[in-house]
Amino acid sequence: MKKIGKITLLVLIAAAVIGTFYFLWQKSRPVITVYELVSPATDSIQTKTVATGKVEPRYEVLIKPQMSGIISEVLKEAGQMVKEGEIIARIKVIPEMVQLSSAESRVRIAEINLEQITASFKRDEELHKQGVIAREEFEMSSSNYKKAKEETENAKDALEIIREGISRRSTTASTTQVRSTINGMILDVPVKVGNSVIQSNTFNDGTTIASVADMGNMIFRGNVDETEVGRIREGMPIKLIVGAMESRTFEATLEYVSPKGTLDNGAVVFEIKAAVSIPEDAFIRAGYSANAEIVLKEADNVLTLPESCVEFSNDSAFVQLLKEEKPQQVFEKHPVKTGLSDGIKIEITQGLTAADRVRGAAIDPKAKAIATDKQ
Repeated sequence: MKKIGKITLLVLIAAAVIGTFYFLWQKSRPVITVYELVSPATDSIQTKTVATGKVEPRYEVLIKPQMSGIISEVLKEAGQMVKEGEIIARIKVIPEMVQLSSAESRVRIAEINLEQITASFKRDEELHKQGVIAREEFEMSSSNYKKAKEETENAKDALEIIREGISRRSTTASTTQVRSTINGMILDVPVKVGNSVIQSNTFNDGTTIASVADMGNMIFRGNVDETEVGRIREGMPIKLIVGAMESRTFEATLEYVSPKGTLDNGAVVFEIKAAVSIPEDAFIRAGYSANAEIVLKEADNVLTLPESCVEFSNDSAFVQLLKEEKPQQVFEKHPVKTGLSDGIKIEITQGLTAADRVRGAAIDPKAKAIATDKQ
C-alpha cells in the first residue's frame, strides 16, 4: 500500500515538472501577430459641420389693435388661413369719463354756436333778397353757417368714436375691427373674449391680438461654432434634417452668416440663416427643431483608406505595405501623401494603387477561433 502511494506521488511530481517546462516553453516562443489586410478603394469623402437650430417663417407679423378696449369677439383661431384686410377680432371701446365729458361738452357748444349762426344766416338771407345787404356780406354769413354745421358734425363724430370706437361717416375704417395686415396662417391668438387690450402707441407696443406668418416662405435659423464659421459662406447648399418629421431631409441654401458672434455656454457662436425649399407634400410647423449639415469640402471618386491604417509622424504620413504574406506577413513602412479626411476615411493622393494591400487592425486569435467555430 505504501509502495502504491509513493508511485502516485512521484507521478504527480513528474507531471507538475513537465507541465511547468511546457508552460515556460510556450511563453518563450515568439508571438506571431496576424493583421487584417486592407486595399485602397475608390470612394467619395465629405467634410461637414452641423448647426443646430429651428425652422421658422421668414415673415411673422404681430397684429396690434389701434384702440384700447375689451375683446368682444374673436373670429379666427390658430391654424386658420387669413387674407390681408380680413377681420380677426372686434373690440368694445370703454370710454374714459374725462374724454367722454369733454366730447359731450364740445357737441353742446357746437350746437349752441350752430343755432346762433343759423339764425343770423336766415336773417341775412332775407335781407339779401330784399337788397338791404351786399352780396359779399351774405356770402360771408353763408360761409360761417357751413363752417358751424361742419364743426357740429365733427364734434358728434368725435363723441361717437369715444363711445363706440367708430363714427357713422367712417364705418369702413373702424378701429374696433382688428384686421390682418398680410396673407398667411394664424400661428397664435393669445387673447380671449373679455380680455383688456391696449393700443399700439409711442410709449407702448400694444397688446398682441394674433401673430400671422407666411408658411410658404420658411428659413432655418441656427448657430455655428467659431471654429467652423470661417469655412462657410453665403450660397453654400445645406441638407436640413427635421427630427419631428421622422428625420426627413430638405434642401436649403445658406443666405446669411452673422458678422458678430455671441457667447453661448462659454463658447462663441455665430448665427446663420438658410432659405428652405419645401415640397408641396410637406408641411413644416413653425418652431420645429432641425440640424443643418453643411458640406465644407468634398472629393469624389478618389482613392481612400481607413484613417486607422495611416501612421503620422511630424508632417509625413506612412502605411505598412505588405511585401510577403506566407509563411508569415512581412510589412514595409511606405510613405504616402494624403488629402481630405472625414475622420473615418482619408484620401490617398500619392504612394498607393488599388492593387496594393496595407496593414490594418490586428486579428485577435481568440476572436478568429470563435468565428471559425461558428462557420
